[in-house]
Amino acid sequence: MINTDLPEQTESTADDRVGRIVAAGPGGALTVAGIATALVVGMWFAFYLFVFLPRGALQ
Repeated sequence: MINTDLPEQTESTADDRVGRIVAAGPGGALTVAGIATALVVGMWFAFYLFVFLPRGALQ
C-alpha cells in the first residue's frame, strides 16, 4: 500500500515553503540587477575616457 499525504497537509506545507521564500526577499535578483547596472556604467565611463576624451573638444 502507498502512503500519501492528505491534500490539506500538502497544501499547508507548500504554503509554508512559499511563505519562507517570499519572506527571504528578492536578494538574488537585486544582486544580478546591481551587477548589470555596474557593468553598464563601467562600460559607459570606459567608452567616454578612451573614445570621446582623446578626440578633443568639438569645434
